[in-house]
Amino acid sequence: MVSSYSRPAAVSGPPDARSAYHHVSVLLEPMIRNMKPRSSGVYADCTLGGGGHTRALLAACAPGGRLIALDRDAAAIQNSRPLEALSGGRLRLFHAPFSRLADCMAESGIDALDGIMADLGLSTFHLNGSGRGFSFERDEPLDMRMDERTARTAADIIRETGEDDLADLFRRYGEERFSGRIARRIVAERRHHPVDTSRRLAEIITSAVPGPKPGREKKGRNHTGRKKPVHPATRVFMALRIAVNGELDQVTRLMTDAPDLLAPGGRLCVISFHSLEDRIIKQRMAAEEKGCTCPPRLPGCVCGKKTRLRRVFRKSIPPSPEEVAANPPSRSARMRVAERLFPDGAGETDIKAGETDIKEECA
Repeated sequence: MVSSYSRPAAVSGPPDARSAYHHVSVLLEPMIRNMKPRSSGVYADCTLGGGGHTRALLAACAPGGRLIALDRDAAAIQNSRPLEALSGGRLRLFHAPFSRLADCMAESGIDALDGIMADLGLSTFHLNGSGRGFSFERDEPLDMRMDERTARTAADIIRETGEDDLADLFRRYGEERFSGRIARRIVAERRHHPVDTSRRLAEIITSAVPGPKPGREKKGRNHTGRKKPVHPATRVFMALRIAVNGELDQVTRLMTDAPDLLAPGGRLCVISFHSLEDRIIKQRMAAEEKGCTCPPRLPGCVCGKKTRLRRVFRKSIPPSPEEVAANPPSRSARMRVAERLFPDGAGETDIKAGETDIKEECA
């Protein structure tokens, strides 16, 4: 049993969102450039966050371009209210998940968008300023809700879920190879004390995983240049966050809806930070590019599905070495870009141009 348990006497809430919401936007310049902003365009930022991408796109499509920005977190909306007020009606904010993008468009009188962007990463604010237990390095209530209107917290999942289901959750959403050991230890520990803070959970995970413990690692770097090893709680915390917020379902919904919401020639730019998200984005873009799903043995198409998107780059776009050096958390970011085709199947850029750009972007 882990003996270092101690419930904090009090955990103070986050300070005012406008002073605490700090976040460095990743792939900012490539994102804005690939959105192809113009002054007559209408755009959507599905993940407002600290407002970095929103602010840059609003400036790039001046003076007449319009933008709607969504976020599940009320703190993000509050943080960007001054920007909305100064936009002269060009920016409208919505406290909503991006699965409700179509509803927000309808409320704004928008029929189609010239660009949709989303940065799926966890913000610095959530890790260091939200007080919701996203970080295993802090001692906070084990909440992990992006939207505090959501009923179930991470602590609820830890308390109510059986051992086998916990192990499956850690394996499926965190790709955690020690999922069974960790789930077994959590179930044993919660019989003695509630597992309701981020530090308490991190201690339990660390005690269950073999290998060097945090603070006792050998110095050096692995082949990726990252300091080693990764904290034992990293993957479990990611899995819980994904489960609490239904993140993969949200990404799937966005990728399913986007072709219907984009105007011909409109761009879809999505930044992901782990393989589960990137796999969904890659597969959905490829499926929309393929169109017909009929078996090859059939003489003609009977499914009626048409090619609606074309990938601008065959590969994902990583941050530059300079960006990674300046902002190490950006190292995991990958951006994929697709373009809505015109009814005749034509796009504003052909794939040869896209392939040329790949070499330039990924250099």
